[in-house]
Amino acid sequence: MAVLVGIDEAGFGPILGPLVVSSSTFSLPDNLIKADLWRVLTKSVGKRRRHLAGRLLVADSKKSYSRSAGIKHLERTVISCLKCLGSEPSTLPELLGLLCPDCIGRLENYPWYKDIGGYNISADGADVAIASSVFGDELKSKGIELVDMRSYCLDVGYYNKMVESVRNKSSVLFTTTSALIKRAFDKFSGEEIQVMVDRQGGRVHYRTVLQRMFPNMELEILKETTHNSSYQLQADGKRMRLHFVVGADERFFPVSLASMVSKYLRELLVGNINRYFASFHAQLKPTAGYWKDGLRFIEDLKKHVPHVQYDSEQLIRSR
Repeated sequence: MAVLVGIDEAGFGPILGPLVVSSSTFSLPDNLIKADLWRVLTKSVGKRRRHLAGRLLVADSKKSYSRSAGIKHLERTVISCLKCLGSEPSTLPELLGLLCPDCIGRLENYPWYKDIGGYNISADGADVAIASSVFGDELKSKGIELVDMRSYCLDVGYYNKMVESVRNKSSVLFTTTSALIKRAFDKFSGEEIQVMVDRQGGRVHYRTVLQRMFPNMELEILKETTHNSSYQLQADGKRMRLHFVVGADERFFPVSLASMVSKYLRELLVGNINRYFASFHAQLKPTAGYWKDGLRFIEDLKKHVPHVQYDSEQLIRSR
């Protein structure tokens, strides 16, 4: 059996809201490592929003989320997958406790996250039960198992401190990605581990940064091309292969799922920012936090709710 890990982020570019990096991990037969899992699992999942016929949507978050559809597909898929892992959160704190427990203590210090305990997940329980059962049964029939889902949610204050420390937001993203890679290596020892990561920016050569993040591991360059950079890391008789691939969030099932998890958590937390400030001015236009509109939102706060005090280090990213 092999372990296949997908890693992707949501929120690298915005000026408001968290950066979220997530992984999804599957155990599967060796002969399925290079298989198109959408084709293998065609009865329970689909790659496009049209013609799902009750199946779960697993796709790059840019295709699984839209303003018109909102978070419904993100939520349905993430909650159904968590149910396959034996958990079904009903509130945002429960969800965070399962995916990124490390951030909960930090979020308590933000005024717009004080009331997250009152946010109830709206996914239809009966629908989730059916979708997760069908997905779980098909996974089992193919000898596949969903074994882990994990996120790191870098709230703005924490993110700003990390950027201040390393002076580079790309380094912050790679450090967080590396933490998920190390988690996979430590958690799934003794098995072949393949990690797929959506390429971050235009970087082709990862040797130096990998050696810095994993100084006690032997590193071998397998391939470095404009589309795919692959490496092998070894330590204590264990090995892992890493692949940084252009468009991995559209090409590899575990990366697509990780993309959806990251986007779902980010949308929920940005939603809390919008609700908090709208409580002071009902006509305040919400924001998704991306640079241009995020600057508009900041100006609207100054104009419409100048009496509301907030710590800009908690709301606005430094880079």
